[in-house]
Amino acid sequence: MKKMWQMCSALMVSIAVFCASPAQADSTERGISLATANGEIQGSLLQPEGSAKVPVVLIIAGSGPTNRNGNSAGSSGNNNSLKMLAEGLANQGYASVRFDKRGVGDSAAVAKTESAIRFETNVNDAAAWLKMLKADTRFSDVVVLGHSEGSLIAMLAAQQVPVSALVSVAGAGSNLADVLRQQLYGKLPPDLVKPNEDILQALQAGKTTASVPPALQFLYRESVQPYLISLYRYTPLQEIRKLTMPVLILQGDTDIQVDRSQAEALKAAKPDAELHVISGMNHVLKIVPADAKKQMASYFDPTLPISPELIRHLSAFLQQLPRR
Repeated sequence: MKKMWQMCSALMVSIAVFCASPAQADSTERGISLATANGEIQGSLLQPEGSAKVPVVLIIAGSGPTNRNGNSAGSSGNNNSLKMLAEGLANQGYASVRFDKRGVGDSAAVAKTESAIRFETNVNDAAAWLKMLKADTRFSDVVVLGHSEGSLIAMLAAQQVPVSALVSVAGAGSNLADVLRQQLYGKLPPDLVKPNEDILQALQAGKTTASVPPALQFLYRESVQPYLISLYRYTPLQEIRKLTMPVLILQGDTDIQVDRSQAEALKAAKPDAELHVISGMNHVLKIVPADAKKQMASYFDPTLPISPELIRHLSAFLQQLPRR
């Protein structure tokens, strides 16, 4: 199972004062779980203290073996980006839930083999979290926030379970197969360019392929192809048009995985969405220049804070939502 999730994360990385401070004393983090037919998906609830109802934000991690804190299994270090995001929300008076996806972290046992996972599995799990949070009397409103691939998961889950708002952070607009093409452009050896394109075209057509060169096995091995086929069925630009709730799009301009044109395309597809491009913010939400070495280092640096501007825009957006 771990190999499937390591595939996306390894590829993404290789090609390449309030919000970051610890949660204040008036907030408490505790475990929370979602029961499924295959076991419990484990998460963390960070909730401001007090008896008043507060909005809660479901934070959905991106692709690969990314856990609830924004860290990748098997990597040489942590960045803690999603943990910092939750702490930033708590400091502004908002509750949040973040969770380990099936096959990741404390939810590893919920998916025993990578071949059993489909993209829709992650979408249905997110929808189940939303349904559970909406029924929880501690919360006044439920907002869903997706980071990277989690943005698309959030869009689809919000179509199943109506929420007060949706936030896309570093989310793509194009089909994820096209995003992968862009990430690989100019980086593959010449003899792998055509095989890579042939495989991608087959997967987009819903077909598995046994003709995978050894050098591309980590991307397209047999056990991961069903997941990719299910993922490539969806295009974020098409899905965001279906949303009726307020939408916020946040994107950094030094993101080496998803560039600002993707966020601008999402905005064009959903003209009433609010878009903010954050100067200097990269894919793991840190302020990092467009320097390859510094970008790589930021993925494994838990001392580097996330962007204060990210929390500022997110908090301002949440404050203007109607309250139940």
